[in-house]
Amino acid sequence: MRHLAACLLCTLTVTSIATAETCPMAPDHSARLDALILEVQRAPTEAEARLISNQMWEFWSDAPNEQSQAILDRGMTRRSAWDLRGALEDFNRLVVYCPDYAEGYNQRAFVNFLRHDFAEALVDLDRALALSPRHVAAMSGKALSLMALGRTDEASLVLDQALKLNPWLPERNLAAPGGPLERKGQDI
Repeated sequence: MRHLAACLLCTLTVTSIATAETCPMAPDHSARLDALILEVQRAPTEAEARLISNQMWEFWSDAPNEQSQAILDRGMTRRSAWDLRGALEDFNRLVVYCPDYAEGYNQRAFVNFLRHDFAEALVDLDRALALSPRHVAAMSGKALSLMALGRTDEASLVLDQALKLNPWLPERNLAAPGGPLERKGQDI
């Protein structure tokens, strides 16, 4: 039985490695995303900021190839339909196939957040941010996950970083005076 389990693990590992090797690198949209961050910081209205944020999402959700795009799209459709188990299966498959694609981790984190598995969401958000350090949505997701775990000081710091990049985030009200993530001792 142990031999069978070891062979299965070896096969899964080899399959995972072989599969990951077939995924190309995600398109590099960093220069355009940096420009959009500057635009959203200067946006005069929330409506304009929302349009700019939507453009950011277009870049984040631009998967490395057709296969990864199909997995991402199906997972997002399943998540929107509250088929969280199906969405989780798709995002698990995506991060195995494309381990260097930040959005796979971000979307899996979102599903885990919806499932109230905040600790698991944090693992994926940290990975997404390691791959894409200015991924504002992953930052706000991390702040919300930390807040859900009662780690409000950390959540406040992460949300503050996200708001420096995009001051129009819907989560900004959490950091407003009287909000649960209001920074204490900043009044000078």
